[in-house]
Amino acid sequence: MIREIFPIPAFRDNYIWTIVSDDGRCCVVDPGDAAPVIEYVQNQQLTLSDILVTHHHPDHTGGLPALIEKYSPAVYGPNGSRITGINTFVEERGQVEVFNYQFSVLEVPGHTLDHVAYHCADAKPPILFCGDTLFAAGCGRLFEGSPAQMVNSLKKLAELAPTTRVYCTHEYTLANLRFAQAAEPDNSVLSNRVSEETQKRDKGMPTLPSTIALELATNPFLRFGEPKLAGAAATRLGRRPSDAVEVFATLRSWKDNF
Repeated sequence: MIREIFPIPAFRDNYIWTIVSDDGRCCVVDPGDAAPVIEYVQNQQLTLSDILVTHHHPDHTGGLPALIEKYSPAVYGPNGSRITGINTFVEERGQVEVFNYQFSVLEVPGHTLDHVAYHCADAKPPILFCGDTLFAAGCGRLFEGSPAQMVNSLKKLAELAPTTRVYCTHEYTLANLRFAQAAEPDNSVLSNRVSEETQKRDKGMPTLPSTIALELATNPFLRFGEPKLAGAAATRLGRRPSDAVEVFATLRSWKDNF
């Protein structure tokens, strides 16, 4: 059984989420750096048994060689990716078992073409490890995929249970909220969230995990169908957007240069 899910800080703003079992094993998600993982595992007297990888970027995979050499864990990652060290490839509708919990694999291209997420509907509350596809109040840049692909991926995540806890891999929340307020200044739930998340950061606390419900209420990249956000996109374009994908693409381009 899962005892806790702990964020190991890495680099400037990454979190390496660590799932700890009742029997002293652990599973890490997207270990970009091996050193803090090894330190945590040793300090907590754990055994690293599993690794989940969402996509190929080095800040999510850089720690794999050292961790594989030291612990020989099961390493799950996207099929067809360029990641060295994966010993079990996963794809849409596949299943990964972690400490007696079944995680479903969701293909969510957009940030990269090989991106996957891991969702456990049976946990209470449900769990989502979404890498760089969905952030708290934001989404990943489109380095490889198209706006249409990212829209489809985000819609897939938005359909998960509202109570689902969203474990993304970067502490970008306050910067994302500043953009969200610029795009939708009259959103009172968003204003409240800014205050709450700022207090957490002032105390040195993570703003994560979020929830799907909170993202649906405050994240412009899940709310691109809202008239006010379509209006904001129209102001940027100087014309009415042709469809929801163009609304999303306009918001994403705006955020890229915000």
